[in-house]
Amino acid sequence: MDTAQAIVLGFVQGLTEFLPVSSTAHLRIVPAFAGWDDPGAAFTAVIQLGTMAAILLYFRTEIARILVAWVRGLRNPEIRQTLDSRLGWYVLVGTIPIGIFGLAFRHQIENGARNLELIGSALIVLGLVLLYAEHVSTRSREIDSLTMRDGILIGIAQAFALIPGVSRSGATITGGLFLGLNRTAAARYSFLLSVPAVVLSGLLELRHATEGNGPGAWPTIVATVVAFVVGYASIAGLLKFLTTHSTLVFVVYRVALGVLVLVLAATGTIS
Repeated sequence: MDTAQAIVLGFVQGLTEFLPVSSTAHLRIVPAFAGWDDPGAAFTAVIQLGTMAAILLYFRTEIARILVAWVRGLRNPEIRQTLDSRLGWYVLVGTIPIGIFGLAFRHQIENGARNLELIGSALIVLGLVLLYAEHVSTRSREIDSLTMRDGILIGIAQAFALIPGVSRSGATITGGLFLGLNRTAAARYSFLLSVPAVVLSGLLELRHATEGNGPGAWPTIVATVVAFVVGYASIAGLLKFLTTHSTLVFVVYRVALGVLVLVLAATGTIS
């Protein structure tokens, strides 16, 4: 992988990580369209650390507040009832499903799950599920109404993002909509919930990023930095967009891209 390819893939990661369109799918599809080698699951996991750094910076005040409240709540039952302390518990418990399934199906995720036909199908299916969630959701709940049950259910939804093409933000926002959260609240909690899972997976795969059959250290560093810069801008953009718009544009994009991928893969145009 040369520097130009690393910049492109970093931009793709930063732009698509927070949109419900699957950054993992795009990091597999874009190289296929361009005729480049598949960068691999390790590269994908590591450069996600760039977008996670963007989340940590963007939500630094909120995350610090949650951490402090969660720690203080361990000793003080009254603080344990505050929203910040509860969010700490919800994020912790909600991370368990993706951790369990990630370890159990790690080999399939790193290898067979990067199949283009699977990615195309997942893009279409989650797009249609998101469309249905938009249709049935009351969108009447704010983030302060979250319960432990919500945290567990959205955490289970996040586990489906282990399938490339599903999208972590897409799955969790969809789960939030099914539970009646408004779009902004669903997206905000989605960002918070993603931090532990992505940081842990990125650190776990970091040792593979510089192996001889991978992209190498320099392209990985470049892509991670670009993903951080672009990701920071895309967080603000998505939150602002969802205050006044539905997710329909993402549904249309997912279905159209999924159909295109399936057609091109079936005809041998991409592989």
